[in-house]
Order: sequence, then structure tokens, then C-alpha cells
Amino acid sequence: MASTLAALNIFRMLLRQPRAAKATAELLLELLAGRALEHRLRELVIMRIGWATGSDYEWTQHWSIAQGIFGCDAADLLAVRSWERSDRFGETERAVLAATDETLRNGTVSPTTVARCRTALGSDDAVVELLLAIGVWFAVSQLTRSLDVPLEDGVASWPPDGTSPP
Repeated sequence: MASTLAALNIFRMLLRQPRAAKATAELLLELLAGRALEHRLRELVIMRIGWATGSDYEWTQHWSIAQGIFGCDAADLLAVRSWERSDRFGETERAVLAATDETLRNGTVSPTTVARCRTALGSDDAVVELLLAIGVWFAVSQLTRSLDVPLEDGVASWPPDGTSPP
């Protein structure tokens, strides 16, 4: 797995700081393991972050990961673009996407939304994992955008249709 990560442009950039790259990889892999938060929910959160922040790298990487590794439906991934108007999501998805948007907008999640997530997810462990995922993938988005990390060779921008955020 380490060689797979090292081939990605984000990790090639991070490897300029080897200890930070190792720690980042370990944290990302732990969160990808999905011990408390369902894989699909995490991927919806990541895709929302990619879209809302305009991170082509984040969106493009997880477009493939979400479908290929975690079996997410492409229509669900596309629906995060305007999740509040979509009929594809139930209360659980809406709670985690609301938490994501609140974090991106305010830097925190309101007590009301935390309570909503706790009810929807059914455990504090899942809420902690959710909030970690939001924070970590927002940091990844910030890094890739700030350092203009390019997509890997041969990878098309903003799949599946090349549409980027307004």
C-alpha cells in the first residue's frame, strides 16, 4: 500500500517531509478503514469537500476510490454537488453532509447538528470518526489547492462530465 500511495502526486509532494507523509498516510488509511463510520458516508463527505472547496484533485481521486473500492453509486456522488435539493439522501446522509458544510463554512459543527449526527449515526465513535474525516480531508483539499498538486498523468479532470463548481 505504501508504494501505491507514494505514486500519487499528493504523497510525492508530502514526501518532502517524510515523517509528516508517514503520519498523514497512517491517519488517512485508518480513516479509510471505516471502523465506525460507513464507507459510503465518508466518501460522500469527501466528495462534498472536493466539490465545495473546488478541489479537482480531491474530487477526481475519490471519484474512482468511492466507486471502485467502496462501491458507491455514481448518482449519489454527483448528488453531493447540490445535496440539499437532492431526493437521493435520507436523514443520515443529510446529517453528515450538513456537518460537512457547517465545518467548511464556520470551522465547527453546531451542537444541534452534532446531536443530529449522533442520532443518525447511532454512536459517539461514528461522530468522532465523521468529524476527523471532515477535518482531515478538508486539510488534504487545502494542501492540494494551495500547492496546486496536479492530477496524475492521464487522469481526466472533474469526472464524470468535466463539470467543475461554479
